[in-house]
Amino acid sequence: MSAASKKASSGEGVSKKAATAAPVPPRNESRTALVRRARRINRELAEVYPYAHPELDFENPFQLVVATVLSAQTTDLRVNQTTPALFARYPTPEDLAEANPEEVEEILRPTGFFRAKTKSVIGLSRALRDDFGGEVPGRLEDLVKLPGVGRKTAFVVLGNAFGRPGITVDTHFQRLVRRWRWTEETDPDKIEKAVGGLFPKSDWTMLSHHVIFHGRRICHARKPACGACPIAPLCPAYGEGETDPEKAKKLLKYEKGGFPGQRLNPPQAYLDAGGRPAPPLGAG
Repeated sequence: MSAASKKASSGEGVSKKAATAAPVPPRNESRTALVRRARRINRELAEVYPYAHPELDFENPFQLVVATVLSAQTTDLRVNQTTPALFARYPTPEDLAEANPEEVEEILRPTGFFRAKTKSVIGLSRALRDDFGGEVPGRLEDLVKLPGVGRKTAFVVLGNAFGRPGITVDTHFQRLVRRWRWTEETDPDKIEKAVGGLFPKSDWTMLSHHVIFHGRRICHARKPACGACPIAPLCPAYGEGETDPEKAKKLLKYEKGGFPGQRLNPPQAYLDAGGRPAPPLGAG
C-alpha cells in the first residue's frame, strides 16, 4: 500500500497541512493563478484518493446507465443494494423493455421516486432496443435522447464505460468547485464548461472522481472537516467547518472513518488501499 493510500484510509497525514492553512486565495485571483491552484488541488486529491472510482456497481454500459438514472435523489449505496435483483431478473435492455412496470416498481421501491424511475429505465431500455440495436450508444448526442438521461448521466457513462472524457457535475461537484472559487456559476452546464476550461480534457473523468470522493468523505455540505482536509492551504472556504484536527477527524466518512464505501463490488485498487465493500441490502 502506498503512503498516500495509507493516509487516505487512516485519516493520518492530512491534519498537519490543514493546521497550517495559508491565507485564502484573493478574490481578484488571476486566471493563471486560478488554473495553477485548481490543478494543484486535483494533484493533491489524486494522492489522497489514488483509488477514486465511480461508486455505482456495474458490469457493462447498460447496467451503468440504468444505475446512474436510479441514483437520482438517493445514495449510490442504496442503488448498489437494489440493482442486483433488477439485473438478475432483467439482464438486457430487451428484457427490461418488456417488463411489467408494477414488478419493476416493487424492486426499485427502496431507491425512492420509484414510479418515475421505473418509467425512465423501461423507457430507456425500449429506446435502446428500438433505436440502438440493444446497445448503449457511445456518443453524448445519442445518450441524452434516452428517457431519464441528461448530460450528467451521459458523462458518467461516457467516462466510465467508454473511456471518453467528461465532467460529472453532481451535487458534491457543484458544492466543492464553488467553495474553491473555481467558478461562481450555478447552472450545471455552465459549471461543466467553466471547470472544464481549467483542465486538460484528459483529466476530466478522474477529476470528477477526485472531487466527488472528497465531497463525500471530507468536504461535507453541513459540517466540512476543514481540520482534516489535505487541501486546506488551497481552499478559500477554510474555516467554514471544524478546524480542530482531532474533532475534524471524527467527521470523516466512509473508508476514512473506518466504514465501507458505496460499492458491493469495489475495484481491487480500493480494496488494496484498505477500503471495504458495502453490505448487501438487508445486511446493515
